[in-house]
Amino acid sequence: MANKNKFPDLPKIPAIAGLRIAGIAAGLKDNGKHDFFVAELAPGMTASGTLTRSFCPGAPVEWNKRQLPAGKVRAIVASSGNSNVFTGQRGRDLVANTAADAAKTVGCRPAQVLLASTGIIGEKRETTFVSDKVPAAFRKLTKTGWHDSARSILTTDRFPKAAVRKVKIGNVEVSLAGIAKGSQMIAPDMGTMLCFLFTDAKLPTKILQSCLKRAVDLSFNCISVDGDTSTSDTVLLSATGQVKRQSRIDRAGDPVLRNFRSALEDMTRELVLMIAHDGAKSGRLLTCDVVGAESVRSARNIGRSIVDSTLVRVGITGAEPRAGRIVMAVGKAGEKADRDRLGIAIGDVAIAESGETVLGFDADTMVRHLKSDQVQISVDIGIGRGKARVWAAL
Repeated sequence: MANKNKFPDLPKIPAIAGLRIAGIAAGLKDNGKHDFFVAELAPGMTASGTLTRSFCPGAPVEWNKRQLPAGKVRAIVASSGNSNVFTGQRGRDLVANTAADAAKTVGCRPAQVLLASTGIIGEKRETTFVSDKVPAAFRKLTKTGWHDSARSILTTDRFPKAAVRKVKIGNVEVSLAGIAKGSQMIAPDMGTMLCFLFTDAKLPTKILQSCLKRAVDLSFNCISVDGDTSTSDTVLLSATGQVKRQSRIDRAGDPVLRNFRSALEDMTRELVLMIAHDGAKSGRLLTCDVVGAESVRSARNIGRSIVDSTLVRVGITGAEPRAGRIVMAVGKAGEKADRDRLGIAIGDVAIAESGETVLGFDADTMVRHLKSDQVQISVDIGIGRGKARVWAAL
């Protein structure tokens, strides 16, 4: 149920066995709001992650790239207000100090600490600016601190974002829960976009990474708010392995994982739509469905080319019933397409079929659709079986 500002309310999220979290106001932001998130995970847990592909990543991203392959994490520390990007050696020292202090507090090695930061780029701070806040944050750890945690990672966001799922692996019920932030600089290639996902399932790191990669490809990599890819994008999925009597899983394709994968993908899509809603200051959302592409990746790239096109967006804003701008966006995507097989629809109105404009299409109905809060563009590339759905804030 939405609140008076039409923002989604945070759901009630149960405790995840083997996980304690906290979100506090540590003074990193000038406005006194929550700005520091920490998570402590039980020994023996596994972790996976996807990170920004920006060639100018933040110091926390560089740290995580070195630690994630081991798949063994005991703590996560995230701060908001300062991204620790473009900060040179001082930024790297800040990261090392933060990981060391968190490791000392939890009782693990620094390499078992993952980090994330979001906020202003290029603003240097003292190398102990974040690490000084670690002890106070860990003293606030609880099993149910989801709401404060969700608020602690926000920057330009208008509302906190969280989602939860219950699903069975075989005959055993497991929990999935996550928080995310994102409103601007959102065009992930894996915004600033941060997302922390947790489950009590027992899954090896490689299988966890396989599940996360597909979920990210179908959700976080299919959203655009302003076309800018952040230097700090981070999505982490941690499994505490605390669920009882779950069967052993040794391969990513095990059919027993089907429901878990589906729930994870559904939950990440829910979080993505919250991010798109947050970024849509006009309250309008564009959904683009691409089918008939050479591959899923090709369909996704074509969809993103369409939703990121300035001319396509101008056409939507002006409610102009033209197929040409969409054809242009398909052509410039850098993916294989057959001009003479293209089909395009806006809402329920087909405006192009078999590579030609449909004569006498219902322009009035299409214009009304382009003025609505939920705009739908559908494109059939006509050459393969690849399909994807991409979202964008308008």
